[in-house]
Amino acid sequence: MLEKLKEKVLEANLELVKKELVVYTWGNVSGFDSEQELIVIKPSGVKYEKLTLDKMVVLNLAGEVVEGQLKPSSDTDTHLILYRSFSDIGAVVHTHSPWATAWAQARAGIPCLGTTHADHFYDEIPCTRMMTSAEINKDYELNTGKVIVDRFKKINHNHTPGVLVAGHGPFTWAETPTGAVKNSVILEEIAKIASRTLGIKDKERFFARNYSLPDVLMDKHFLRKHGKNAYYGQSRGRL
Repeated sequence: MLEKLKEKVLEANLELVKKELVVYTWGNVSGFDSEQELIVIKPSGVKYEKLTLDKMVVLNLAGEVVEGQLKPSSDTDTHLILYRSFSDIGAVVHTHSPWATAWAQARAGIPCLGTTHADHFYDEIPCTRMMTSAEINKDYELNTGKVIVDRFKKINHNHTPGVLVAGHGPFTWAETPTGAVKNSVILEEIAKIASRTLGIKDKERFFARNYSLPDVLMDKHFLRKHGKNAYYGQSRGRL
């Protein structure tokens, strides 16, 4: 069942290790088949070097296991609510990559400080609010998804395909598992660059002088790669 999607999800999970976004079992990738409305996700707590196709877990949108002998990722409920809320995405990635997680632990969104950021994420990469004790103690993973969705009420999730969960870490998404991993890699690099930028100027002076990228430059960089008037890259069939 869903053998091609399983292969893509397996490859994407292994790519997290290659890109040094995870250590031990600190992360997961899932993929969504919109026709069958089924999800393939990494099993919980299985080391990456032991991941194989037969260990992937298939679930429906209600979270019921359709195929697989292992327990799905402990973050499954977060993935599920993202698929139910962002109906056009096809993959979700969660990591504890150090630079992005540092921003999440600081409970701060990453401001758009330069064109590297604007090329890929529109405006700030947001951070959720801190979850309440009640949300943490009951249905934690489900509520993690809910605070993400709530944070995106006024944000285009396709223009900003990632979020920092306060005190926790980053989640990204895309149409494909490969694309979602790419967004995680880019988010981590943006978090690193922003951290180093703030290391040059102390925070108080930084925010007082407002080094945020001007809107016109942010728009230029984002829209040259995204939208109907995008012109970055080659025309189809040229490569």
